[in-house]
Amino acid sequence: MSTPSDEHGHDHPKHELSHYAKRIYAIRDLLVEKGVITEKDIQSQIEYQEARSPANGAKLVARAWVDAAFKARFIADPKAACAEMGIDATAINEFVVLENTERVRHMVVCTLCSCYPRPILGRPADWYKSFNYRQRSVADPRGVMSEFGLEVGDDVEVRVHDSTADIRYIVLPLRPKDTDGWSEADLAKLVTRDSMIGVMDPLSAAPE
Repeated sequence: MSTPSDEHGHDHPKHELSHYAKRIYAIRDLLVEKGVITEKDIQSQIEYQEARSPANGAKLVARAWVDAAFKARFIADPKAACAEMGIDATAINEFVVLENTERVRHMVVCTLCSCYPRPILGRPADWYKSFNYRQRSVADPRGVMSEFGLEVGDDVEVRVHDSTADIRYIVLPLRPKDTDGWSEADLAKLVTRDSMIGVMDPLSAAPE
């Protein structure tokens, strides 16, 4: 059986696996063969991992913007509020919501590695895990925000929070102006992962 060729006539093996990938698949097959796990267990975990994305956080933020009672519950007991929205945050040991105001902005970092509320925001961005961000976000948070396009005035306090294995954070950003009457679904489209880390504001409402 021939292998696919590119436009230069070079053959490339299809679905070639690395040494480590082959080991992972071999271990998986052995665990299934021994009855330790099932194919259904594996598929359930894959679906669970894929369901964890910034869209979860965006739903929470949008609901908090339109429902003051939910916002209060979200801040007081984030995991319970997540459960209300069908989001499983039980894997997080302690979960804290940081509410931005006109006078105070919050920014999240993990100075040791990449601790992050994955059930709420999915996988952390590469820049979040980088040594550059982990170092500079503490030393010069306003400078980092500026590089993301967020200019914070001198009259606004910036608070940096260090995420750890024991405690994870999400920023509740300010609701964009000119969004009165918007639906939760439309508001959620303005909420970005970076705004829930605190390095940016949500997207602005589109002009009329």
